[in-house]
Amino acid sequence: MKWRLWKSARWLVFVVMVTGLAPPVATPVSAQGRGAARPQVVPPGGPVWQVIRKNCTSCHGIDDYAFFALDRAGWENLIETKHKVNGGAAGLSDRDRSLLLDWIVSKFGPASKPFPRSYIAPEITTFFSDPEARRLLDRACTSCHEIDRVNQARNPEDKWRVLLVDMRERGAKLTDEELERLVEWLGRVKGTNQNQ
Repeated sequence: MKWRLWKSARWLVFVVMVTGLAPPVATPVSAQGRGAARPQVVPPGGPVWQVIRKNCTSCHGIDDYAFFALDRAGWENLIETKHKVNGGAAGLSDRDRSLLLDWIVSKFGPASKPFPRSYIAPEITTFFSDPEARRLLDRACTSCHEIDRVNQARNPEDKWRVLLVDMRERGAKLTDEELERLVEWLGRVKGTNQNQ
């Protein structure tokens, strides 16, 4: 009996050690946090950034501004109607309100194009080979600009997704699946690794 117990205990220790040394399993694409593409807004410098940090970023990121393309009156109305909780941005001083509105209208005014809210990145199961990706780039991109713009860029996958969603909104002919497969390829081949 003791011998069986000892043998079982040694076997259990062996199994635990082997599973602890096993290489981690790759995370499936569906579990890698893909979701809606988000715009990337470069924060302003100086006093405007101080106003935003003090009044805005405790509730939302500055990328939310890119979902709108409003004139000054539209932005003022949005501040008044949506930001009344806890004093919020509706309680801005006249100076801070003016600084904020000047910057927002200059970046996200009526002449800008709002970022689409509806795109959700689908899971992809097949990936582009280099020739497939180049054919799609030639078809979708070179009707508006030279391919050098793509070839010289180095971006992480999320930034490629934002750029491609924007290009599709401007007329690039891409299905959702083509867009995601191209995002994966561009992130892999033209990512941020400086040695590429």
